[in-house]
Amino acid sequence: MTSRDAGDTAWVLEPILQVPHVVAAVLLTRDGLVTGYTDALSRPSAERVAAITSTVQGACRTAAAAFADRERAEVRQVVIESDHGYVLIVPTDHGTCVAAYGDAEVRLDLLAHRVHSQVARMGEKAMAAAPRGAEDGASA
Repeated sequence: MTSRDAGDTAWVLEPILQVPHVVAAVLLTRDGLVTGYTDALSRPSAERVAAITSTVQGACRTAAAAFADRERAEVRQVVIESDHGYVLIVPTDHGTCVAAYGDAEVRLDLLAHRVHSQVARMGEKAMAAAPRGAEDGASA
């Protein structure tokens, strides 16, 4: 399996697909726009997954805040278990989210470890990127 992307996102999704029984993964913005997806999904399916994932994340943030009797809550991960397998949703610190689906045989601990590792790598890469305009020098 390979990933289809709108940019350079294959490095994020490919390692997730290496976990046995992982079927598909999507990289999306928190507002539900697809930035990359794996070959197991068509573009319309990836867009549907992204929209649903964004909605689920929002509902989970609201539920977590309500249970904690707080105004806000940040979600670290969402796990959905179904009779077909598992969906794991992990937001990043910079406005994106990774969602992965493994069939009923997937080891959830391995899937979670790999997704969180990739999210951490995304953070490291974002921190290593030069700020906009840094190469321009001090121009007035």
